[in-house]
Amino acid sequence: MRLVKIETFANEFVGFVRVTDEAGQTGWGQVSTYHSDVTAEILHRQVAPHVLGLEIVDQDDCFARVFEREHKFPGSYLCRAVGGVETALWDLRGKADGVPVTVLLGGTPGRLRAYASSMKRDITPEDEAERFRRLRGEYGFSAFKYRIGAECGRGQDEWKGRTEAIIPAIANAFRGEDVSMLADANSCYAPEAAIHYGHMLADHGVSHYEEPCPYWELDETREVTQALADLPIDVTGGEQDCFMPVWKHLIDMRAVDIAQPDILYLGGIGRTLEVARMAEAAGLPVTPHAANLGLVTLFTMHLLRAIPNAGKYLEFSIEGLDYYPWQNGLYANDPYRIHDGMATVTDAPGWGVEIAPEWLAKSIYKSSEVDA
Repeated sequence: MRLVKIETFANEFVGFVRVTDEAGQTGWGQVSTYHSDVTAEILHRQVAPHVLGLEIVDQDDCFARVFEREHKFPGSYLCRAVGGVETALWDLRGKADGVPVTVLLGGTPGRLRAYASSMKRDITPEDEAERFRRLRGEYGFSAFKYRIGAECGRGQDEWKGRTEAIIPAIANAFRGEDVSMLADANSCYAPEAAIHYGHMLADHGVSHYEEPCPYWELDETREVTQALADLPIDVTGGEQDCFMPVWKHLIDMRAVDIAQPDILYLGGIGRTLEVARMAEAAGLPVTPHAANLGLVTLFTMHLLRAIPNAGKYLEFSIEGLDYYPWQNGLYANDPYRIHDGMATVTDAPGWGVEIAPEWLAKSIYKSSEVDA
């Protein structure tokens, strides 16, 4: 297979990628969200020249060579750009074979338990609890994640007393019900505070404690994991990490109980599978980060239906257009429907999604092609 054309359709927040092979077959992927227009430019300058026209026999090796050719730029933007082409190639292959991507990965279509993932810290504990109760009734969610502390907050709360209030508020909202509770600190705390809140969370039935310490401080995260080891709560993390040596170190040192790679931050499905295999060898489950309703959640759904060490649930953002207005009108067919708290990977070929022509018409367009 040879790719002869790579197109990007981007704005500041989201960027779709379409690849075309020499037979005229196409596939859709996506670069990571946020500054996606910048990532699209990097894709055309630093990824497309190393991929276009190449005979792709080993897909993972193809993209590994991109990182080798661009060894002077081993950063997050390159990973985010590679992920756009890589995920589009999976769609092309699935469509060519007439099967969903999960089948190419060794999985099957079907349902996944989803957890309702709140992104908000500007919401009161009472309003968050009420929102969760409403979503439970409307969509059947049986797992919920809320935010504590402040994002990279240096130990400070979003506002004074919010964390101490929201932990019991959510627990009380579901008292006596079979509901899983998760909390995300987004790199807020030093170990002493993180351990304090870990005990408080565990006392209130929370079983998943995400990114308690600055994510780059692996020793601090491990200290928290070890301190809470005897409690019924898992310390989780890894969403920001895009370097394989960091992932190997994080897993080898058992910094977390659950690994949380983000498919598009990391650079695509192939690299995420590599992390999943490392985690499996260490006995760790994988619950990927998928914090918006761009395509990253759909990619994650297909992955989770295929890996043997899939975590308990899929992260599913509950934030609508009031929080993420850029999500408006992305798809011609909605891939995200929750019934009885479950998302579904369909048997449609590829990713099973089509991008809305109206959205594409308003995007920043750029194309790279094989020289005639």
